[in-house]
Amino acid sequence: MIKRIRQRWSRLPFWVNRFALGDVQRGDVPGWVLVTVMSAGLVVAIFAAFKGKIVNAVTQAIDNVVSGSGG
Repeated sequence: MIKRIRQRWSRLPFWVNRFALGDVQRGDVPGWVLVTVMSAGLVVAIFAAFKGKIVNAVTQAIDNVVSGSGG
């Protein structure tokens, strides 16, 4: 019985920290922000470099769908 009580009391700091500070296993928020910003930057860079070709491809695809030729 005493052993059980000691085990429970030894875990008290863990539970206090968990409920007081929230869940510590939330993940790496700054890392996800960095990945998101870098991905957006890549999209902008690719679009800037190939804007004409991208616009032509999308316009051609929409025209094919609207006209019903399909290819």
